[in-house]
Amino acid sequence: MEVVGLGEKRLEDYAQLVGEEEIERIEEKAERLEGVRVAHVNSTAFGGGVAEILRSMVPLMRGAGLDAHWYVIEGSREFFEITKKMHNALQGDRGLELTEDMVELYLEVNRENASELELDHHVVVVHDPQPAPLVEFCERAGRWVWRCHIDLSSPNEEFWRFLRDFVEKYERYVFHSEEYVRPELDERKVVVMPPSIDPLSEKNREMEWSEVVSVLERYDIDPDRPILTQVGRFDPWKGVFDTIEVYRRVKERVGGIQLVLVASMARDDPEGWVYYEKVLRRIGEDYDVHVLTDLIGVGAREVNAVQRASTVVLQMSTREGFGLAVAEAMWKGRPVVGRRVGGIKLQVEDGASGFLVEGVEDAIDRVLLLLRNRELREEMGRRARERVARRFLVTAHLERYLDLLSSLLGSPR
Repeated sequence: MEVVGLGEKRLEDYAQLVGEEEIERIEEKAERLEGVRVAHVNSTAFGGGVAEILRSMVPLMRGAGLDAHWYVIEGSREFFEITKKMHNALQGDRGLELTEDMVELYLEVNRENASELELDHHVVVVHDPQPAPLVEFCERAGRWVWRCHIDLSSPNEEFWRFLRDFVEKYERYVFHSEEYVRPELDERKVVVMPPSIDPLSEKNREMEWSEVVSVLERYDIDPDRPILTQVGRFDPWKGVFDTIEVYRRVKERVGGIQLVLVASMARDDPEGWVYYEKVLRRIGEDYDVHVLTDLIGVGAREVNAVQRASTVVLQMSTREGFGLAVAEAMWKGRPVVGRRVGGIKLQVEDGASGFLVEGVEDAIDRVLLLLRNRELREEMGRRARERVARRFLVTAHLERYLDLLSSLLGSPR
């Protein structure tokens, strides 16, 4: 069992971005919960949206006076292969079958992790399917919350019935969107809470253009030519091959454009390696396509620079629990062309802060329009940043968590 060591973040540092009034309101709510012990449990400390959120949320909870901790379960490669199949099935892959061997290993790993955990916290928040059975195997003294970060709108029913037996043991279920809430669940326990980005993190802080250029030049990306970018894991749902097709078709009409694909290879996603190799085969010897991963030193700073340099950001996912990369790009004033699915349509206002599309042909038209109209790009980028500032910053997310804790615990003070 890994305990992720983190410091604190100060709420007052965000006042310049969200205003003193919002900070004071959050501080007032936090004061009533001072000293409350909160544990977050997930399956990886690096790669993917959950780790991204917790890396900011846990320190900010601490800075607000809560005693917050982050634990990461351990598991074999076989375990994570099983949980990735569960992930795919829960997002709608009906070609997968839940076998007895899968169930046995999945439960055994969770049972072993439970034996190492001492979760004597007031509230335990368990993220996603990987550690969901902990609610059954751990000694429970506090209140338990299951937070779902995936699209459950149309799951493989066999997998959902199995997982539901554990989910129903929690005292709250948190979803990003009403659309993901399963009708079989007790509606009195349902909480809808979109995730967030941290505007002061290394991935989202302001950067001088000279710093952006230095990052691009390190990876042979030309800052003087148009750049299309997609950020996200390599998996069946991110639509990366559609993104490559959009780039190729647009390049036939607008010469000189570049495509940058950015991904992290998360420990809990062994399938990512398969899709990484498929992506390399698909792009072949096109030297205007740049594949950037943590394998070659790409981290938060590099993602920040690439998003800021992008002319248009794509998100062609076919399923998307939320898609933090969309909010990240919008915060940097970049128009996003994204498929009209899941969390993407929660973020992008079609025709205002970006474009929502149905598929490749639609995306090509919108990308061409943006490439040819700088004024439109800049106006959409301005509106995009404003939308994220209103709805998807970490301070608003923290306030929603404080409301959840208060509903579970009352007012401890």
